[in-house]
Amino acid sequence: MAKPVLLVTRQLPDAVAERAAAMFEARLNQPDGQWAPEEIVALAQGADAILCFSTDRFPAATIAALPASVKALATCSVGYDHIDMAAARARGLPVANTPEVLSVATAEIAMLLILMAARRAGEGERLVRSGQWQGWAPMLLLGTQISGKRLGILGMGRIGRELAKMARGFGMEIHYRNRSRLAPELELGAVHHDSDASFLANCDVLALTAPGGAETAKWLNAERLALLPRGAIVANAARGSLVDDAALIAALRSRQVGFAGLDVYEGEPKLNPGYLGLENVVLLPHMGSSTTETRSAMGELCLEAIAGVLAGQAPWNLIP
Repeated sequence: MAKPVLLVTRQLPDAVAERAAAMFEARLNQPDGQWAPEEIVALAQGADAILCFSTDRFPAATIAALPASVKALATCSVGYDHIDMAAARARGLPVANTPEVLSVATAEIAMLLILMAARRAGEGERLVRSGQWQGWAPMLLLGTQISGKRLGILGMGRIGRELAKMARGFGMEIHYRNRSRLAPELELGAVHHDSDASFLANCDVLALTAPGGAETAKWLNAERLALLPRGAIVANAARGSLVDDAALIAALRSRQVGFAGLDVYEGEPKLNPGYLGLENVVLLPHMGSSTTETRSAMGELCLEAIAGVLAGQAPWNLIP
């Protein structure tokens, strides 16, 4: 019996690619490159399923243009705002994502951003590499100690809760804003806020771990930035769409926001050039889930979901 055909839109870790080749007739993207939607449609001819990534765009027109042979789509990401889910449902196309397996890795990057921003690690690394460092000095690159500070988390899902767990190790006081209040066994003493004003007033450090989409688009705007304590730290390891870039750049210039750490950007890989001239912002290239363990687990989860759908099952990670 012939294996089902799987189109993989970006490069997978070697072990996952080998498993894909064992389970499917795998059409792999090697060497890795970004395919346009029309290229994906063309390459999907005769395919039974597609394994995609957050960099791939599946608007309604692309989903409608996919060949009838495609019966499953899995995205190697937690977020799925790059897929028009209404169009997928209308077509009867099951879509799976990869929740849970990347929560710890992404929370680690959020904590890294907080630490790098607070302790001015980006400036320090650039100083050493420039050859201009003159040695220890009592006032050199004074930063902010995060221990004992108040950490506000926007979006207390799996990633937010993992970040809170890490932050408690630094003795940080946890505050959060969420669609709904968590159960006590998940809240673990964190302070829930039912308004932006009370939440932001308690954020010495603000970490964005909420999902993207229309509901949260440009959530961190000028009005909300003004509600933060002056000199607050902002870290975004979630979605670039959560931030009004012009407003955050203005806040960094005025020092309303003392420091920021960003791993994601609206329109990435392009980003607002206003960030590039600022010393008080750390800029990372979307590294949230970039560990061998996590990327492998994400790929395996996608393969299992696709195999399940093609076998007539309903995997646990199907997007409703």
